[in-house]
Amino acid sequence: MPEPALRLDARLEAAAALVRPGLPVADIGCDHGKLAAALAGTGLYPKVIASDLRPGPLAKARRTVEQAHCQDRVELRLGDGLSVLSAGEVGSVVIAGVSAQTAWQMLEAAPWVFDTAGPRLILIPATRHDELRRWLAGHGFRLVCDRPVEAAGRWYAVMAAEYDGQRRALTWAEALYGGTGAWPQAAGYAAKQREKLAKLRRGIPDGTPDADEIDALLQGG
Repeated sequence: MPEPALRLDARLEAAAALVRPGLPVADIGCDHGKLAAALAGTGLYPKVIASDLRPGPLAKARRTVEQAHCQDRVELRLGDGLSVLSAGEVGSVVIAGVSAQTAWQMLEAAPWVFDTAGPRLILIPATRHDELRRWLAGHGFRLVCDRPVEAAGRWYAVMAAEYDGQRRALTWAEALYGGTGAWPQAAGYAAKQREKLAKLRRGIPDGTPDADEIDALLQGG
């Protein structure tokens, strides 16, 4: 059992399970550093890079890593988004706890992720899950996992995306639910997403294709 201070919540546990083993991994916006320390503790990764934009969280992450006695396996880097990485350096990139827009802006600033040999992206958007799914599909990424997770009373989607270069347009249902329907927690996540959909519908004119599709989803329950 991990030490209590290093136990991950359900979101980060799900993210850790999606990291490609045997390759370096980066936790971007590492905050407290628990995920980086937990990954390093498994011994499955030759290097774990933990980065943050601010010195304060990075100092907290350093303390976490030292308390877990894995400082020899974790490299801490101060910097903005994926600018701390170079092409081909890691096999997986974790971005958790930021908005969907912040996540895709980080990706847009790192052209090397748009490559079939690029890293697996493990994303846990704090908001606007549907918009992140649309962005990924529209920019040539396919979701290899889309898992609904409840943590601290909130619903999250833990996504793993890989670039295949095929751009796709999503329906409202695909954007709203993604692949979460395959999981036991699907009903709880879907209910929360429908609440958001009802609010979005208010801003869409009646009689439009978007309005018709959303109405059908809402009536379908």
